Amino acid sequence: MSLSSELSAVQEKFQKTGPPAAIEVLNTANSNFYASFNPASAIQVGDQLPEFQLSNAFGQQVHSADLLAQGPLLISFYRGEWCPFCNLELRALQNNLDKFTAKGVTLVAISPELPNQSLSTTEKHDLKFPVLSDVGNKLARKLGIIFAQPDSLRPLFQAFGHDLKARNGDDSFEVPVPATLLVDRRGVVRNALVDADYTKRLEPETALEWVDAL
Repeated sequence: MSLSSELSAVQEKFQKTGPPAAIEVLNTANSNFYASFNPASAIQVGDQLPEFQLSNAFGQQVHSADLLAQGPLLISFYRGEWCPFCNLELRALQNNLDKFTAKGVTLVAISPELPNQSLSTTEKHDLKFPVLSDVGNKLARKLGIIFAQPDSLRPLFQAFGHDLKARNGDDSFEVPVPATLLVDRRGVVRNALVDADYTKRLEPETALEWVDAL
């Protein structure tokens, strides 16, 4: 089954079986964001990726220059381990890790979650690529991929047991817009998918085609 099919199945199940009041609040918040988000304000193909230094799941600092020294990067920004769509994407990337490695590409996943949460994600999904913590969404903000979630969603997150303050180390309630960037060894973005609809993600097969076109 393709990643898009898996994502669609999760979304359809929630829309059919989730609490009606919760679905209405969530759909309204998402629709408002889709209408307000300007893709042109996000990082574009041809842009230079800002340098960064982020903690990995083990608390070690990872610098973008060191990653780029190994070759091109495929960077996936995800919302957090609490997001089922993100987990499906991470699993799909892991399932294709050997293919990316064979092409000389380093996979990197980035979320606003604290390193201890990233470690949990790494262990739970048996991820063999770096999972980095963009605490405070500082890098995501530079890239123009921030979703400042409305307060109307806070009761839903509480009801579902998603404590973003504990997970992210702040109470901003902001998450990154899911994005996948292919960056060449010079740090230039060669391809990108940034979609305000967090139920949409890049197929690993498409990412591999991007790599072949480098």
